Amino acid sequence: MNSCPPEVNNNPQTPLPSWLKLDGVPGDVMVLFAHGAGADMDSDFMAAMASRLASQGVAVVRFNFPYMEQRKLDGKRRPPNRAPALLECFREAIAIVDANYRPKQLFLMGKSMGGRMAAILGAEFDVAQIAGILCLGYPFLPPKGKEVRLEPLANCQLPLLIVQGERDSFGTRAQVAAWNVPSAVKFCWIADGDHSLTPRKSSGLTEADNLIAAASACLEFMGEMNE
Repeated sequence: MNSCPPEVNNNPQTPLPSWLKLDGVPGDVMVLFAHGAGADMDSDFMAAMASRLASQGVAVVRFNFPYMEQRKLDGKRRPPNRAPALLECFREAIAIVDANYRPKQLFLMGKSMGGRMAAILGAEFDVAQIAGILCLGYPFLPPKGKEVRLEPLANCQLPLLIVQGERDSFGTRAQVAAWNVPSAVKFCWIADGDHSLTPRKSSGLTEADNLIAAASACLEFMGEMNE
């Protein structure tokens, strides 16, 4: 059974199912953007990142995982679906974007949990299908437990960039330096950023500064795939 919400939007002017949302003008390079565990595709962070990429000519398709769509219907908070259901939904979103827009390069991007799912999918595709993986705030450490989540990174067969706040509680810069992260993984460290890349006021930086830095790193990474 399909774990994603059924398509309910049949307006030919808005061909995407209602659990997906397009930012920008579709083109040769596009990004499919998955949310984290606690906030949906319409969160301030998701909207801001999508807007910044779209303003630079890279269209972004955001989407909700099934449990978030259910929350929209009944208003009840619930835990994320299990990984197999999340991955199935991600795969369906990939198929929809490909069928609707046929981008020459499609990148998978995710916030926290969404980034981990994107990295897992990086073991299933080659660069002819998916151009690369972008993880914003990779959750190296689970909320409960001490086992570092390195397996998705080790198994990923695609170019992978992690954009991480220096003081991210799911993996600080100092902690990551001590772990055996695969050398192929690229990093962009966001100054004084937390798990949402937000800096402290004392740093002299703003949230907008860090989001600009994150978006710039993503754009640079995607540009390198065209060289």
